[in-house]
Amino acid sequence: MNQAVYNKTINLLKAKQIRVTPQREAIISYMIDSTAHPTAEMIYAKLSPQFPHMSVATVYNNLRLLVDLNLVEEMSSNDAATHFDFPIEPHYHAICTNCGRIFDFSYPGVTDVEAVAAKKTGFKVSGHHLEVYGICPDCQVKLGMK
Repeated sequence: MNQAVYNKTINLLKAKQIRVTPQREAIISYMIDSTAHPTAEMIYAKLSPQFPHMSVATVYNNLRLLVDLNLVEEMSSNDAATHFDFPIEPHYHAICTNCGRIFDFSYPGVTDVEAVAAKKTGFKVSGHHLEVYGICPDCQVKLGMK
């Protein structure tokens, strides 16, 4: 686990006087470690053996809190589920329109988009979001596209 990111997150919660419960710590740790863009149900399935009294609602509530604090990104794919991402480093997403898998990628050329938008619009830009849609390599093979 990225201990520095974990410590920064926990310290932010404490600074905002938000209780750091064992379940919340486990959800944060899981999110930091995950590259799977999990749903709340996936997180619940993974953590419920450790926390048998935890509910899916607890996971959703914690994810909502982390989204509201801008620590976690909420995203949709074509599988109709809401996925979550803990962006440790700035990156973007490529989403397969066939299977719904979400892939991370970085592209330094997009990083100046906020400055360009601010200059052209006069906005005080607070962030941006980019998603690319298409067919992933596995689905291309399954669909006979490769």
